[in-house]
Amino acid sequence: MHVRPATVDDAGRVAEVHVWSWQVGYRGLLPQPLLDGLHPAQRLPRWTATLQQAAWPRRGTLVADDAGDVVGFADLRPTRDDDEDSVGVGEITSFYVLPTLWGRGVGRQLMAGAVRTLGAGGFASATLWVLETNVRAIRFYADLGWAPDGAVKDDHWGGAAIRDLRYRRELD
Repeated sequence: MHVRPATVDDAGRVAEVHVWSWQVGYRGLLPQPLLDGLHPAQRLPRWTATLQQAAWPRRGTLVADDAGDVVGFADLRPTRDDDEDSVGVGEITSFYVLPTLWGRGVGRQLMAGAVRTLGAGGFASATLWVLETNVRAIRFYADLGWAPDGAVKDDHWGGAAIRDLRYRRELD
């Protein structure tokens, strides 16, 4: 398994990983009808456009590639948060690994690549948002040096009120 920049040809598989990861990872955390209604074809236009807009090393999507099969991805860019400096703060906007590979080191390798890439992009620190009730993801991020910075974001998904927490990490 290796981490590499995604190409537009990866858009379909990225969309699949995105949907399958949501359907398993957010089970019990988001409304089940919302999760059941997700389909990779719905996400394909978004990922095609996102992959076309890569501007390495400050913006792009990394994929975890296992013998030619995309099994995870991390989307990186300057922060979208109004209270942060987009020159000095990068953001991981999406980070997902196939659920069948959780706990096997794929996420750790992918995160290491994301942190290296954000550092190479000139960012001093990085942020990401995580669902407050997603204990598995919070534990994963904390184990890799991410910590909450106090920012919260309230939203609604599928009729349910949710809260996201912002996590931060300084980059070398």
